[in-house]
Amino acid sequence: MQERKRIGSHSVRHACWGLIGALLVPSVLFASHAADHRFTVEGFVCGKDGRPSTKVEVLVKDTRITVGQTVETDGDGYYKVTLHLHNDNVGDPLLVEAGGEQKNLKIEFDPNDLETERKLRVDFGSGCERDLGPPQWLLYGLGVAAVAIVGWIGLKISRKRMREEQRRRKGQGKRQK
Repeated sequence: MQERKRIGSHSVRHACWGLIGALLVPSVLFASHAADHRFTVEGFVCGKDGRPSTKVEVLVKDTRITVGQTVETDGDGYYKVTLHLHNDNVGDPLLVEAGGEQKNLKIEFDPNDLETERKLRVDFGSGCERDLGPPQWLLYGLGVAAVAIVGWIGLKISRKRMREEQRRRKGQGKRQK
């Protein structure tokens, strides 16, 4: 009977860790279609002064099959649209529109590559040439976490050495008497 309780709490613990892990995994992994059917268009919208344009509607549309999506830019002027496309969509005309400006492109990817993310970067305005690497808050957070972990390990080592030194001193004191 006690064994059952242990197994039950063990599986609950795993479920909790699974839920936490699911919340931390990027949303791309939860896309409703496989990588070979996903086509991502992303970029930045900036004004003439080079500053990010926030809450600007961006339309991304495959005009041959009239599949499209509209999103708004975030506080950094960034947008991202993921379309569900197939291999026969290679070469289709793609319309990307933001702030009254249009760009007509073609959908290009290698139909034989079923693993690499199929994507295109389209920026609007000047001064939008930014790297799409990880967000700054993530980098700073990882740095703070690393410093905390190293500090914690250093503290543990220091305490262990202090205890060993105290034991050594007590042992020497007993021998001298």
